[in-house]
Order: sequence, then C-alpha cells, then structure tokens
Amino acid sequence: MGSLRSVSSLLLTTAFLLAGHGLHMTFLPLRAVELGMSTLLVGLSGSAYFAGFLTGALITPRIIANVGHIRSFTALMATFICSFLVLSLCDGGVLWIVVRFVLGTAMCGAYTVIESWLTEQTDPKAHGRVLSIYTVIVLASMALGQYLLNLTASNPLHPFILVSLMVGLAIIPVSLTRSPAPAPVPATRFSFSKLYRRSHTAFAGALGSGLIMGSFWSLGAVYVLALTDDPSFVPWFIAANIIGGALAQYPIGVASDRIDRRFVLTFLCVACCGTALALSQATEQGTLLWCSAAFGAAGNSLYAVSLAKAADNSKRDEFVMLGSSALLLNALGASGGALFFGFAIRWLGNESLFIAVAMASLLFGVFTSLQPRGKTAVATDEQSEFVGTTSAMAPIALQQDPRSNESTTDATVDDYVSENTEQNSTSGCGMTLDSSEKMTAW
Repeated sequence: MGSLRSVSSLLLTTAFLLAGHGLHMTFLPLRAVELGMSTLLVGLSGSAYFAGFLTGALITPRIIANVGHIRSFTALMATFICSFLVLSLCDGGVLWIVVRFVLGTAMCGAYTVIESWLTEQTDPKAHGRVLSIYTVIVLASMALGQYLLNLTASNPLHPFILVSLMVGLAIIPVSLTRSPAPAPVPATRFSFSKLYRRSHTAFAGALGSGLIMGSFWSLGAVYVLALTDDPSFVPWFIAANIIGGALAQYPIGVASDRIDRRFVLTFLCVACCGTALALSQATEQGTLLWCSAAFGAAGNSLYAVSLAKAADNSKRDEFVMLGSSALLLNALGASGGALFFGFAIRWLGNESLFIAVAMASLLFGVFTSLQPRGKTAVATDEQSEFVGTTSAMAPIALQQDPRSNESTTDATVDDYVSENTEQNSTSGCGMTLDSSEKMTAW
C-alpha cells in the first residue's frame, strides 16, 4: 500500500491523460471525415501521429535532462493542448498532418515523464504490481475516453474542449506532488537488428502488432462510420476493441507461459486474420461489437506476447534495450500500417480495410510458423513469466518491468547470425553484434 500511496498522484495523472488520449484518438479521424478529408489523408495523419510517438521516445530524455520532470511534463502538455486546439480552427490537410506529428511526440513525452517517475518512486519489489495497476489504468481510461465522446455529440467543438480539460487536469497532480523528482531519464537504447537476431518471432510480432493495431486506431473509426452512418456507435466499437484486448491478456498470458510462444504468436496472427475477415463481412451493430472485441483480444495481445518472447531471448541486462526495440518497432509498424492501409482504402474502397488487415495478419502468421526451431531455443519451462502490458507506453516503462531484473544465461537465446558475422557490439542504437553472439534462432 505504501508503494501505491507514493505514486497515487502519478496514477491519477495517468487516468486523466489517457482518458483524453483515448477520446482524441477516436475523435480526430471522425473530425477529418467531417471536414471532407480523404481516407488517404486520414491514414497519413495517423501515420504522422505514430511517427511523432517514435520521435518523442528519442528526444524526451534530453528535454528532461535540461529542465527536469515537472517542467518537461507541463511544457509537453501545453504543447499538446495548443496543437490540439489548432485543429479546431483549420481544415488544411498538410497542417493536420504536422499537428498530429506534434501530438504524437508530446504524448510519448508525457508517458516518458510519468513512467520514469513511477519507476523511481516505486520499491523495486513492487515494480510488477505497480506496472500491472498502471496497465489497467491505461486500458480503462482509454476505454472511458470512448464513452466521453458520445457526451460531446451536440457540438463539434465540445470534443476539443473535453480533451483539453482532461489533459489540463493531468498536469495538476504532477505539479502539486510532494514526491521528489527522479534523476534524469537515460537515453533510449534500441537496436532493431539485435532484436531480429535475438528472435525473429519477437521482431515479427512487434512489427505485426503495430501494423495491425495502428491501422485500427487510424482508420477503424472511419470504417465503421461509413458502414453504419451512426457517429454515436463509433466509440462503442472502439471501446469494445480495447475491452476485448484487456480481458484476453490474462488467459493468453497463461497460455504463453505453458506453450511455446512461437505457436501462441502464430495462433494470434491467425485469429487476427479470422476476426478481421469477420469484421469485413459484418453489418449489424451487435455483430460489429462482438467482432471488434474478438479482434482486439487477438490484436492487442500480439505486442505483449512479442515482448515476452523478447524477454525469453534477452541476455543479461539486455531486456530493456530489446524491449525498447520491440516498442519502437511497434510504433514504426503502426506508422507504416496507417499509411499503407490508407492507400489501400483509397484504391479499393472502404470495405477493403479489414480484408487487407486479414491478409497482413496471415502473412505474419505464416512467417512465424515457418521459423525453424533453433539449437539454443528456450524450453517452455525456461520461458520468462508473462507480464500484461500495452504498447501505449514509452520505453522507460520497461525499466519497471520485473523481467528487467531477471538474469538469463547466454545459452537461452534463440537467434540466427551468419557464421561469418564477426562484429563488435555497440550500445545505443547500435546495429551490430559481437562474434560471441553467433546463435541459431527462430
């Protein structure tokens, strides 16, 4: 209880922030359609948001080092509110894309401040419990944000006001907290190539989860609005996806602790394919809700299982770097997915969205299933314990993950490296691997 009391203000800030975040992620695509923007432009703006999220993960540590946590958070949230309100005054496509990039950068920066503070203020023994509570708050608040959207239907400016209120309220608990500010945040260290070498399946799962769910967040609201012509139904559709993902994490996590995670990831990709096809055929609102929940159960679990797979294959002190790589790869996939599926809808029509998602899911599932078992593959009873998490976090949150403190032996890594690869290992964004890490992976 003492650990929770010490971070209560940060958790309250998280609740306000994520309620506003969930609301604005659904509202902006709908607003873009209302202004007459093409689906391609909506996809481009979604791609810009996730590109901004990726950028925020890289630049926020430097901002915090220069001005501290409270000033950084206040400045980032002020930037978010001002940028968001600019969208209420314009209908220009280019400006819309630029602003969404800024929004993504500011939101990731806010996550970084909160999560680094949580890590610093929490007893290391309570990191797992606090991370679980934080994840629940993130998902619950984002779902609540969907329902708030229906309260603003009477006036097109009300969503701008409500999101700004939620984000503004998030500043207050952090600004008035008595908890001492933590030390500066270390720079984000990542290596996509090392993640791929450590585990092809973790790499594919992280990229695929971003591609699949990024398309849903960027274009799902537009799809269901065009299908039902009922703006009040859209928040329920998005909320069903979030709730489905939240409820499925525990049973899927239990399964992934007992079954080879390659098979779990393959199953989730196939499930995404099947539920996406079901969504492409559904027309009644009740069916759409059930299909959205089922799609969310599979799609939202892909990242968490991929992160668990990366943990299985992490050498000593590598989990944070490989986890950061998985999270940033997820954001990169989301950015590319929003752009790719935006083009698909432009040329093939709105009904092609979930058909294209189904094809992409099947492709990732086939890739995962075809990975050969490596000589140093992790046995099921040696896998790390699954920890429920979400991609709506910054890399700094991985330092609070209990798996970051686990020590794994060099032998429990499934990786493929060419027999002729002999390179020096690097830190930061390094893309090389030393010769001692030549292994066979799947």
